[in-house]
Amino acid sequence: MARPPPDTQVYANIAVIGAGAWGTALALIADSAGAKVTLWAREPDVVKSLRQNRENRQFLKGIAVSDSIEATGDLARAGEADAVLLVSPAQHVRSMLLGLKPHVPPSVPIVLCAKGVELQTGLLLPEVLAEVLPDAIAGMLSGPSFARDVASGLPTAVTIAAREPVATRLASTLGRAGFRPYVSEDVVGVALGGAAKNVYAIACGMVQGAGLGESARAATISRGFAELLRLGAALGARSETLMGLSGLGDLVLTATSVSSRNFSLGVALGKGAALADAAGTGRPLAEGAATAPALVARAQRQGVELPIAEAVADVLSGALDVKGAVDRLLSRPLKPE
Repeated sequence: MARPPPDTQVYANIAVIGAGAWGTALALIADSAGAKVTLWAREPDVVKSLRQNRENRQFLKGIAVSDSIEATGDLARAGEADAVLLVSPAQHVRSMLLGLKPHVPPSVPIVLCAKGVELQTGLLLPEVLAEVLPDAIAGMLSGPSFARDVASGLPTAVTIAAREPVATRLASTLGRAGFRPYVSEDVVGVALGGAAKNVYAIACGMVQGAGLGESARAATISRGFAELLRLGAALGARSETLMGLSGLGDLVLTATSVSSRNFSLGVALGKGAALADAAGTGRPLAEGAATAPALVARAQRQGVELPIAEAVADVLSGALDVKGAVDRLLSRPLKPE
């Protein structure tokens, strides 16, 4: 479905949990759309920068933050919100949900805005939410979007998935000129598409870094997407979701742009860098690095084969180098597409 009509009821008070680049960008979107916004940061320096300089100098330097956005380090403030956007990295979602549990009532939607699969369990993020807060109203926000583009007001479209009335209300709350949310009820499909595309973006970066050519990169995107569709079918995701913004759209952006941390990680690995060096000093590791083994393990439990994702996971673990991964993929038996 497209963007809801303008007379749809909105959530007036939004808490954004996680003040990295993406959390800050979403806070700016919610604020400019007219919501009252509280932005929570774990780091005291980030809270201080937001309050004193009206800028997130650590994660989104050079972007002005509205005076009406309230920065806080008090997680209990989330209990005042009508809806919560949880923008912590995927591997921290469980601990953040446990922290929110005493403060957020079941009537308040929790919208997961990270992209990943939990490493220890192989669970998609909505499944993690269902374990920690079984009565919560779950949502997912995902799509082809770079935080700086969104914060700068450049045109962006995303998918918001939740129960239909909730998804429509969230889209009406966040929709504005330059930020177009499309609504869906396929929470699993949106979660899977956002997580898996990071793994295939690393694969495409490896192809680029190894100098294998644009034809090989196109093949990696298309065959990676075929893997995503197979796993999606096993998990009950809708194929039309995976063919949309939060699946193919996000994959194309992330697998072709040097602005993508996952693609850039793959490029470095393709050039022969060790994982520790490729990650970069002082920067968090790209989400796809933890998602790759978790995605493969989940697919194996479902009886689904993911050759490209398996090759990425093996390169990341050190079991293969990029050349060995390419040789393994090219030696697979020929079969119909």
